[in-house]
Amino acid sequence: MNAGCACSGVTVAGQEAPPRGLRLLRAADYRRMRWKNGAGWTSEVLRVPDCDDWEWRLSLAEIHHDAPFSEFPGMERLLVLLEGDGLRLHFEDGRARELRSPHGMLRFPGERPLRAELLGGPCRDLGLIWKRGRVDVQLWHRPLAGPMVLFASMRETWLLHLLEGSAEVDVDGMPAVANAGDSLLLEGAALHERFSLEGHGAALLARITRVSED
Repeated sequence: MNAGCACSGVTVAGQEAPPRGLRLLRAADYRRMRWKNGAGWTSEVLRVPDCDDWEWRLSLAEIHHDAPFSEFPGMERLLVLLEGDGLRLHFEDGRARELRSPHGMLRFPGERPLRAELLGGPCRDLGLIWKRGRVDVQLWHRPLAGPMVLFASMRETWLLHLLEGSAEVDVDGMPAVANAGDSLLLEGAALHERFSLEGHGAALLARITRVSED
C-alpha cells in the first residue's frame, strides 16, 4: 500500500470507490497478505480508509501453527473463530483465553503481546481492528431467516459477513446478493438511512460507529 495515498472513503482493491450506500465485497476479491509480523497469512476484506493510516480493518486470518500475534498499539481487536477446533490465546501476564467452536469471540487491546496455540488442527478467524477513541465496534452472531431492517446515520457503518446461506439487499433499486464468505458494507448517507435485507443462513453483523472526527 502507498503510505501517501489520500485517506478518504472506502475503496476495494482494483476498483474505484462507489457512492456511499451499498457495497458488496466478494470473497474472491479479498487481498491475501502476510501478517504484520510475518508469522501467518490473512485475507484482508477492507480497510477504512484504504491507506496505511486506516481507522478500522476487517480481515480473515489463517492459523496453521502456534504463533505470536502482531501488535497494534492504540487499537482494539475483536476475534471470532470461524473454522477449526479452537485457539488458546496466551497473554504476556500469564492469562489465557480460549476461542472454541462455534464462533468463540474475544475483544482485547491491540498492544497486548500474545501467542496463539492451536487446540487441534488449523483455524480461521475473523478479525476486526479499530483505532481506540476514533471508532467503536459492536458485533453479533445472527441467524438469517427472512427480512431484517437496519438503520444507519452518517456516523454508522453496518458490516455483514455471510457465514452460510445468502442475503439480498436493495438500496434505491440496486439489488445485490451476497453468498457465504462474502461481505456487505452498508454506509449511512443521510440522517437515518434505511436498509432492508432478505436472507437465510447465518452471519456476523457489526456496527462500526465513528465517535470522533479528530
